[in-house]
Amino acid sequence: MSVAAPPLFTFDNSYFRDLEGLYEPWQAASAPAPRLLAINADLATELGVDADALSAPDGVAVLAGNAIPDGATPVAQAYAGHQFGGFSPRLGDGRALLLGEVLDVHGRRRDLHLKGSGRTPFARGSDGKAAVGPMLREYVIGEAMHALGIPTTRALAVVATGDLIARDTLLPGAVLTRVAASHLRVGSFQYAAAHDEPTLLRRLADHAISRHYPDAVHTDNRYLALFEGVVDAQASLVARWMLVGFIHGVMNTDNMTISGETIDYGPCAFIDAFDPATVFSSIDHGGRYAYGNQPNIAQWNLARLAEALLPLFGVDTDMAVAAATDMLQSFPDRYHRYWVDGMRAKLGLCDGEQDDREIIDELLALLQAQRVDFTSCFRALSSAVLGDRERARSLFAQPAAFDAWSLRWQTELSHQARDPHATAAAMDRVNPVYIPRNHQVEHALATASDGDLRPFQRLLDVLAQPFHKRSGLESYAEPAPASFGQYRTFCGT
Repeated sequence: MSVAAPPLFTFDNSYFRDLEGLYEPWQAASAPAPRLLAINADLATELGVDADALSAPDGVAVLAGNAIPDGATPVAQAYAGHQFGGFSPRLGDGRALLLGEVLDVHGRRRDLHLKGSGRTPFARGSDGKAAVGPMLREYVIGEAMHALGIPTTRALAVVATGDLIARDTLLPGAVLTRVAASHLRVGSFQYAAAHDEPTLLRRLADHAISRHYPDAVHTDNRYLALFEGVVDAQASLVARWMLVGFIHGVMNTDNMTISGETIDYGPCAFIDAFDPATVFSSIDHGGRYAYGNQPNIAQWNLARLAEALLPLFGVDTDMAVAAATDMLQSFPDRYHRYWVDGMRAKLGLCDGEQDDREIIDELLALLQAQRVDFTSCFRALSSAVLGDRERARSLFAQPAAFDAWSLRWQTELSHQARDPHATAAAMDRVNPVYIPRNHQVEHALATASDGDLRPFQRLLDVLAQPFHKRSGLESYAEPAPASFGQYRTFCGT
């Protein structure tokens, strides 16, 4: 007598239960010849799922969207958003489906989301498909961010569909399975606020509180506490981006999560030579989402969240506006605190002296003036703590300026009652050796699109341990060669 196989996932779908009006039930398009390209075994284990079962034909059928797993309630989520400053009242998951939610082995609720699974009612004329390269980009960058300790959505798997999709040329199609604390966005609240259904906004806010900020229910104003939680989470997140030189590239309000996770790795990239004006995205013509603009844009997006939530803050509009404004204006201080604390750690400064900010600013000015590689410089500074200044010094075309800065920095370090070896080790724990270098990412994605996944898997292995220097991986720690040229990224839609 045969025994039925246990279900792949055990679902508990609170979004579907709580938020009718913010989704459309839907099914994925059929993939003609699904083939597993990448499976995240560690994440599968975290979800309490057998990676081998996911890799088997029945599992791949689920990951491709060809089969609906038991307990799933696939829906396309509705949201609005400001895209490059212009408001679109109806965006939504045009090429994605929320399969449902699972509780992981730690009891955390996690979304399972298919991306590239075909047209939905929100598709706005697009085909709803995705190509292999952009889906593998989301996989590798998400895993790199996770290893760097930055809150992020992650990829469980990428499946080639067997389709060819039309972009500038015909490209092999793929579906990504994304895992997130949730897919609630600033744009979700904008959508709810823009519709006449009177309870929708409150139901969404109560759902967000239950899922992400449960302590808010114990405050005098739970909705203002929800807003404060998001403000603080985003201040921390963007500071962490800045500390590793990450540029999101498309910080629209529909790409800002309520949870504080990084989402949507379309035109993202990491800086090499330090310059706050750096832009990689091919569609960001005015530099709205440049590296140095990211904190200001985060605050702008949060202002749009405050506008959406305003009816919930209180019946007295003037008092509600004042409370929201006060909370919003706390963002710069929160961001600055997270960023300065992070920079102090990168420089081995643990006492929090007033002069630290001047030391930080002077170094960044030097990096910009001499176009020094951001990641390489900070990593080399731990050697200077131990007496080898040449590694960092050699990165500067005019090293005398670095010498002057280094003398002041090391004088400050000498005031700390701390062993130099302990200081250097602490610095190495926050200054990565390996980041997703743009040229390495592009090489891995190009070869994967041509059918060779070995460079992609090698890059994943390198980025899984970003702070541990390993022999034979020197090329992964180097900036792009001059022949790589000016880098441009694309949304991948």
